[in-house]
Amino acid sequence: MNWQQLIDDAANRIEPYIVKTPTFKTNDIIDNKNIELKFEHLQHTGSFKPRGAFNSLLSADVPKAGVVAASGGNHGAAVAYAATKLNLPAHIFVPKIAGKTKIDLIQATGAQLTVVEGAYANALIAAEKFEKETGAMQVHAFDSVETTSGQGTLMREWEKQGLKADTILIAVGGGGLIAGAMAWLQGARKVIAVEPEQSCALHSAMKSNQPVDVKVSGIASNALGAKKAGNICFEFAKAQQIKTLVLKDSDIAIAQKLLWDKFRQFVEPAASTALAAVTSGAYIPEKDEKIAVLICGANPPLNPFD
Repeated sequence: MNWQQLIDDAANRIEPYIVKTPTFKTNDIIDNKNIELKFEHLQHTGSFKPRGAFNSLLSADVPKAGVVAASGGNHGAAVAYAATKLNLPAHIFVPKIAGKTKIDLIQATGAQLTVVEGAYANALIAAEKFEKETGAMQVHAFDSVETTSGQGTLMREWEKQGLKADTILIAVGGGGLIAGAMAWLQGARKVIAVEPEQSCALHSAMKSNQPVDVKVSGIASNALGAKKAGNICFEFAKAQQIKTLVLKDSDIAIAQKLLWDKFRQFVEPAASTALAAVTSGAYIPEKDEKIAVLICGANPPLNPFD
């Protein structure tokens, strides 16, 4: 499979519908390190997810029943937004832990919304049942070629913006975003996966040599709370032997507040997770190693620092 061609095609397909998000250099503001950042949290609906959502919908012959998606919040908002822009009916299933910010965001698109008990896995079960009953098209949050190719446009875009980094740190839930990055880069740069210790599906998959179910909880569980890493992500991670890091919630919270205090970027914990690997000391760059961090989501609780 020629992933770079798939990502090129996806980029051309979705270009009219997405934001080209800005990049930023920290210039020694964070621990005397020069870090390249990409502010993908400034994408439509506050996360990278519309890339995969638009690519999935524009690549398919969507049935009259429309589309259905299960989500911790950001994917659901993206599918709902994309469906609305393309005049398609959408039904989104999210768990209660998605939180008011993300639930309100989905409702504002006009899509149908069902909130279920439990975590993302429970929303996925409900969405799959709806798919079977109605014939709606399922848009998977992370483990499909169309979603992965769409997310891969982010790394393609970043390189075209002049990315200099040797190493890129990316937060991981189910793995769609990092899979897209690995698919585009094909090992040309080092990729580090960063996860909360209470929601670490990819780290557990790498240890077990296969995707396995994990318990999901913690500060970033409504965005990084996949019960199992996607197969596409796992196969790329295994082939490229990428490093995985797991962090404490407290370190993620510190990085979240730092992004506000230093740069006035109001992001959710998932978006600060990759940066926390650097600020906590979990990842220490080699001398002269150029590093980059992807800031991926901006839908925090209303009072995240309380």
